[in-house]
Amino acid sequence: MLDVCLLGTGGMMPLPNRWLTSLMLRHNGSNMLIDCGEGTQISIRQQGWSFKPIDIICFTHYHGDHIGGLPGLLLTIGNSDRRKPITLIGPKGLERVVRGLRVIAPELPFELKFIELTKEYSSIEVEGYEIEAYKLNHNVTCYGYNINIKRQGKFLIEKAKELGLPVQYWNLLQKGETVNYEGKEYSPELVLGAPRKGIKLAYCTDSRPVANIEKYAKNADLFICEGMYADVEKDNKANEYKHMTFEEAAYLAKNAQVKELWLTHFSPSLVRPKDFLYVAKDIFDNTRVGKDRLNKTLKFDD
Repeated sequence: MLDVCLLGTGGMMPLPNRWLTSLMLRHNGSNMLIDCGEGTQISIRQQGWSFKPIDIICFTHYHGDHIGGLPGLLLTIGNSDRRKPITLIGPKGLERVVRGLRVIAPELPFELKFIELTKEYSSIEVEGYEIEAYKLNHNVTCYGYNINIKRQGKFLIEKAKELGLPVQYWNLLQKGETVNYEGKEYSPELVLGAPRKGIKLAYCTDSRPVANIEKYAKNADLFICEGMYADVEKDNKANEYKHMTFEEAAYLAKNAQVKELWLTHFSPSLVRPKDFLYVAKDIFDNTRVGKDRLNKTLKFDD
């Protein structure tokens, strides 16, 4: 399963009840962030989740409302007695940007590993997460992300018995490990059925609607997408600053055939985004207006 929590849903500047953009995920004891805007630490504490297991931080781009909370967060993780490295993923220039921010967080008790994105599309596997990154259309280089949690096939007990494998080896094979028994090697595929449907989360913010979003968000269990502006009268602003409206996000969700849409990254001028929920629901019914610490657990299909 995959725990999902919108830590911050604001764009440009924080508001009293709306921190800046950040999403946190938890899977199998490992935590992951996408973006780290101002207020991320406060929201994590309010949610009651932990800093120490944060293994991966992905950045869509390097505007302040998406990365400004990083130095303080790294210091807090360091104070949690963490020693394991953290992997940072983002567009080209990531290491330079982080090095600049770390002027105020120079000493950390753990290593930072950098993966810089340069291609139209990249796929990376870290800590049990399959991360897909794809280019968007903002006024700086910006990426959307898919997070896939794979699910292996069922363990076939009868197959294991036919092979004469003792029970103590079954768990290792289920975990994907190869075992040796009586001088012979047994691989997991000998006792596992076909792979089953996993979990897919798509995350996209700070972009105009582009074909890449529909292509890569296809059939997502949850699609989290910016809705910077709700009122159709703000179409000109969305075009000028390369953001999206509720209507545009809803059409992306509909065309990508996702299961559920959460809107986020609201303009400071959009004080009550819920008042405009109908704009999106008229196009894609299973839409929710995001709020700080909106959360859900995505589970594997039975």
